[in-house]
Amino acid sequence: MNTIKPYARKVFYYETDKMKVAHHSNYIRMFEEARVDFLEQAGLSFKAIEDFNVMVPVLSVECRYISPLVFDEEFAVYLKIEKFNGVRLDISYRIVSRNSGKLCAEGRTSHCFTDMNMKPLRTKAKYPEIYNIFHEYTGYEVQD
Repeated sequence: MNTIKPYARKVFYYETDKMKVAHHSNYIRMFEEARVDFLEQAGLSFKAIEDFNVMVPVLSVECRYISPLVFDEEFAVYLKIEKFNGVRLDISYRIVSRNSGKLCAEGRTSHCFTDMNMKPLRTKAKYPEIYNIFHEYTGYEVQD
């Protein structure tokens, strides 16, 4: 298993409101950015998954806001694959300010694997390249 680094960047101006606080909807985007980054670091990009004609739609998302991020603040997203059975996938996230070290938000997403017609599929037998990456990192928490 390779070391996976947290996804990190600054809060962009367009993501903030009049008070220069990151709008709540952007935390969900940060989760998605972290998933894409995680997969690239793990060696299986979303493009590669889609090249297999496999999609990974979001079934549910939740976010708990704890301390606001503000314009130009550096943050990191730490994710963990909580559950994976080859058909369903649950991921947890923690967004932490790199400036203060405070936990800013935490959340979860649930996903499934489907073909291009949105029919659920099992990855273990038909797509071992996909299955092996998610299986390998189940329970692994991204760390600095």
